[in-house]
Amino acid sequence: MDGELGQRLEKIEAVLDTWLPQAPGPEWVSRVFPGLEGRVAPELLASLTLPCRDLLSRGGKRWRPLLMTLICEALGGGEAALPLTPLAEFCHNASLIHDDLEDSSDRRRGQPAVHLIYGVDTSINSGSFFYFLPLACVDTWDAPAERKEQVRAVWGEHLRRLHLGQAMDIHWHRDFNSLPDLEEYYTMCGLKTGCMARLAAILGVLAALPGGWAEAAERMGGAAEKLGVGFQILDDVKNLTTGLPGKNRGDDVVEGKKSLPVLLYLHGGGDGEADQRRALVGRCFSRARAGGTAVPEVEELIAALAGAGVLEKSREQGLALIREGMEILGSPPLREEGRRLLAGFVDLIR
Repeated sequence: MDGELGQRLEKIEAVLDTWLPQAPGPEWVSRVFPGLEGRVAPELLASLTLPCRDLLSRGGKRWRPLLMTLICEALGGGEAALPLTPLAEFCHNASLIHDDLEDSSDRRRGQPAVHLIYGVDTSINSGSFFYFLPLACVDTWDAPAERKEQVRAVWGEHLRRLHLGQAMDIHWHRDFNSLPDLEEYYTMCGLKTGCMARLAAILGVLAALPGGWAEAAERMGGAAEKLGVGFQILDDVKNLTTGLPGKNRGDDVVEGKKSLPVLLYLHGGGDGEADQRRALVGRCFSRARAGGTAVPEVEELIAALAGAGVLEKSREQGLALIREGMEILGSPPLREEGRRLLAGFVDLIR
């Protein structure tokens, strides 16, 4: 199974490399900046693309573009979605560059955050460029003009949703007294995290089905969103337990992130306990923001969350969402062979 998925990942990587090469040459410029061939010095082009290339080269599971291609293949579209994979992967990485700036994060994928290497101004500009670069893929995609416009419309809708979700998250972690309920949290997480998975799934459907794709897109998109939210919850639990590869254990506490474990803790407890929990979280967030992950309050809060059982409860909720998403992806109209590959896909990236 890994070999079958590995072959598909290699093809995805080749497409990503085509649209974001190590050294952009004249052919790349002609596709991305028509009419500017020979008019921009290579070092100036590099100042735009290098931060993006740096982050992309650090790895990542590439599960969103893989999901896109598998759904397309399972619907009988073959490799029709392959040229569109940068729309999911580049936009995801663009959001990471901006997210690290907004959260003042210092690590990403085991190395210093992009803005600490290239500067805030360059990182903002390159991250924004990273969002728009994959639209050039649509221009060169071998499809009728109507389908290209459908892809652009889907892309635009999901990019708007992504930034609304980020706005909600920023508002909540900047203002400790702003406490979302669980329904608001799931809305935010679906927008900020599930959105790019939903985009990938819908593009996979769109590439496979020339017409009558809306119903399948809604079904596949909903399933992918559940996967995205489920994986986000599991990542948030890992941040507070084993730690995530390439990041510091507990840096969500430094950020003041109101993740599902924290919200379950704050909304839980009996009468008279809520104020104590709120005071504890507020104190730990404040000390962590001032002193980083090394302050004892980070471990104090993690111990409180573990003791209240909310870390395990959150993990179970994340796994439940993944199961729900996979039940949808394991049923028609997806073909049997495609469903088999999708089942292996989840095992590969979990």
